[in-house]
Amino acid sequence: MIEVLLVRTSLSRLAPGLAARPAAATLLAIAVAAVGLGPAASPAAAATIPAGAGSYSDSRPAGTSGPTTNTGAPVTPKLTTAARDKPVPTNDWWSSLAYQRYGDNPYSTPMYGHPLTYQAKASGLEVGYPTTPAIVGDGRQYEYAHKADLTVGLSGLNSPDTKADAWSDWTVTPYWADGSRTFRATIGHGMPFVYAKGSGGDARITTASTPTVFSDQGNVLGITVAGHHYALFAPTGSDWNVSGTAITAGLGGKDYFSLAVLPSTDALATYRKYAFSFVTGSQVAWQSTGGTVKATYSLTTEAKEGTERGTLQALYRHQWLHTTDALTPYTYVSPRGTMKVRESASFTTSQKNNGVVPALPASSGVDKARLAGYLNEVANASDPFSGAADTYWTGKALGRLAQLVPVADQIGETATRDKLLGLMKGRLQEWFTAGGASEFSYDKDWKTLTGYPASYGSDTELNDHHFHYSYYVYAAAIIAQYDQAWAADSAWGTMIKHLIRDTANPSRTDSAYPFLRGFDVYAGHSWASGHQGFAAGNNQESSSESINLSAGLVLWGAATGDTNLRDLGSFLLTTESEAITQYWFDASQQVFPASFGHDTVGMVWGSGGAYSTWWTANPEEIHGINVLPVTGGSLHLAREKAAIKRNIAEMERENGGPAQEWRDLLWQFESLSDPVAAKAKWDGVNGNYTPEQGESKAHTYHWINTLNTVGAPDMTVSGDLPTSAVFSKDGTRTYTAHNHGSTARTVTFSDGKTLSVPARSTATSTGPGGSNPDPEEPGPSTGNTFRLKSGGVLTTATTDPAGADTIASADGVNRDGTPYRPTVYEVKKVNGKVASGAATAFRLRVDAGTKVGLAPQVRVSYDLTGDGTFDRAETFRYFATDPVNGWEEYTQASGAQATTGSLGELRNGTVRLEIWNALGNGTSQVQTGTDAAVLKIPYV
Repeated sequence: MIEVLLVRTSLSRLAPGLAARPAAATLLAIAVAAVGLGPAASPAAAATIPAGAGSYSDSRPAGTSGPTTNTGAPVTPKLTTAARDKPVPTNDWWSSLAYQRYGDNPYSTPMYGHPLTYQAKASGLEVGYPTTPAIVGDGRQYEYAHKADLTVGLSGLNSPDTKADAWSDWTVTPYWADGSRTFRATIGHGMPFVYAKGSGGDARITTASTPTVFSDQGNVLGITVAGHHYALFAPTGSDWNVSGTAITAGLGGKDYFSLAVLPSTDALATYRKYAFSFVTGSQVAWQSTGGTVKATYSLTTEAKEGTERGTLQALYRHQWLHTTDALTPYTYVSPRGTMKVRESASFTTSQKNNGVVPALPASSGVDKARLAGYLNEVANASDPFSGAADTYWTGKALGRLAQLVPVADQIGETATRDKLLGLMKGRLQEWFTAGGASEFSYDKDWKTLTGYPASYGSDTELNDHHFHYSYYVYAAAIIAQYDQAWAADSAWGTMIKHLIRDTANPSRTDSAYPFLRGFDVYAGHSWASGHQGFAAGNNQESSSESINLSAGLVLWGAATGDTNLRDLGSFLLTTESEAITQYWFDASQQVFPASFGHDTVGMVWGSGGAYSTWWTANPEEIHGINVLPVTGGSLHLAREKAAIKRNIAEMERENGGPAQEWRDLLWQFESLSDPVAAKAKWDGVNGNYTPEQGESKAHTYHWINTLNTVGAPDMTVSGDLPTSAVFSKDGTRTYTAHNHGSTARTVTFSDGKTLSVPARSTATSTGPGGSNPDPEEPGPSTGNTFRLKSGGVLTTATTDPAGADTIASADGVNRDGTPYRPTVYEVKKVNGKVASGAATAFRLRVDAGTKVGLAPQVRVSYDLTGDGTFDRAETFRYFATDPVNGWEEYTQASGAQATTGSLGELRNGTVRLEIWNALGNGTSQVQTGTDAAVLKIPYV
């Protein structure tokens, strides 16, 4: 079946054998596996290893398999002696270096670091820079496939294999040896450089075609191959020799050289500065405080010559959208859209925390009697687990029950709540006790914990651990909310921590599991395949099941008092949410090639993306696979409501009408953007349908009717507790939070609203925001906050009438970044000093009516002295409007696109706000004269 699928989705040239799925049912996803969490030694040599009240085995059950080659032969990690005892982060962008899935390829499959691509071979490392996408598979897939521009190695190198020698958070060093020569090359995400070290031969670059030399400076050579510019750097005193397609340089007793792909030939001088500042490691550090998640990405370097320790690194779109760090004008092409170059060894991103709640808040829109009936259907079923036996389908069943526990509690159905909890505990305890029909087994070679019965290659290919185990962690978190004793380490909590360590380990020193095995911190999302054995690199299909693990970590950490785990979950969820927004849903419509005729992909590959799944071409599953399971961790999807509407519209076009098979999932997805439309579809069926296997009528009914009452999630506001959320309908916000702690606490939201939440309880409040706004969230006009007033005025007055101004059409031309016939608002004679730590902020209401593809964009400029010259200009990313009548909120949270000049003291200065349509044909409107039409400047 998989070969047929691959042909249908134009992946037939890839090696077969990732996770196949049953053509009949509902979901799964592709692999991601082990990871670690906290220091721990490898298991002792015993058949059964105790873990609190539970246990796991150190040998697989009879008749089962662990990791194998494609022929079924057992396989162990392909590592050097130096790396042999270090847990391998399988499910990474470079995993084929360590996992020899195909016996006739002891090197690697293509690896997509971006902007460069790589493939190991006997003579060294192929390097490419794909810049032109191909659309294949009847238009269902786009790819920037690896094609070697050159091969870097040593003269005479002919290694029988390539091994992984060292790695860090997003870099890896493959190793070659042939008895006479040794060669290493450090590569990574966002790295335009390849840092090479070798012995036993001269540096050798073999180009795919005869190169054009554009600069020859002895030990620095600039060449162009296949339209791409490269710089080669040999030790000082060396000289590159070009002979046809062979380029060599003696190393003069040294063991190092490097090369870089250049964004242009005139960048050579800048790149030369960092040619001998060799990257030796990479590390991310994160923190979640006050409703904000910050992450700092740092490279460590070694100066091979001179004293320079800086470097250049290319940021992905999901990173540069959320950093205020200075970027150079240099850019690269990638399958993830434009990458922007930073001249530094580190950068920091900052995003609002995407909250996770155990359940949507109680509302008047839910008929308690009807909901109780739906709950009883599940709780009293003859087999609430629907015959599930393997890790995946058991997990799905656990997740289905877990969503109903807080719903039952919310409407006072405590007996049903406790029955559901009992069912979940019983099944988890079966899995968490070695020796029965189901158990977990630890593999000391791969340092991973695998559940048996396994499924979809979770055993033989190390696929999907993060997908499968996400349900176990989430279910355990719900149990812990009601029964802390069950979740204690002395009881069943230790086994949950093993699953977390296998899939999302925050420890880099754990000897039993690797650091974040499946989550690629630089790419911003997880990978599913344990071996990465494909021409298109690694892949991930069900990004939403990866989010399910992160949401589970937030809830488990909160319920057990482990704030480090809770904050890890917030970092993973917030980061992956932006990656999903950009790379699966192309919410800004800036990532997918113009020739790719889809608004979403079912699968992201290292080389691109595909409108497909592993098991079916049905549009409902292609769209739904990145939605399920729908939980309190799914609210992040509501950040891009216009993208949801485009997604649903495309599904219905491709499907020839509304969803039928996975209708409940897609109704719930639509309700995050348009609850009224979703409820109309639910009402039209009136419960007469078959739920998706991880869903229930009880959960879908509660979800849709609650959102129809309180409104869609309002992602412009965040709380300082990760287990909080805000909803908005007709200008009224509903605030909710769950306090897992043993004492009452006050939750403060970024719009100034406060909410008192009793211990171990949920609280909800409805009304306008508070009076003490976050510095980044403008509220009513004050000395540094101005309303937009019709007639082109910014004013602190609050007595002007509400109105609206017209924003001119972009006339069908892309005006992104450059004001075109802007609507302008100004205030003059402004005095003030820069406020430490503050930034420009605005809140605007815009409406495109029913016009499609309009994109209001804002630039705020500061003329510090009022002399007519603007000293500082901040251009923000445009806002993708929806084609539905009604105001939408556009804020600075869209992110800065470009900044020029510096802020300074305002002395009779001028502040200007310009708004224009960056895309489309047609006019739109911006509201004036209200507290939803304000600009706040960073001055006191």
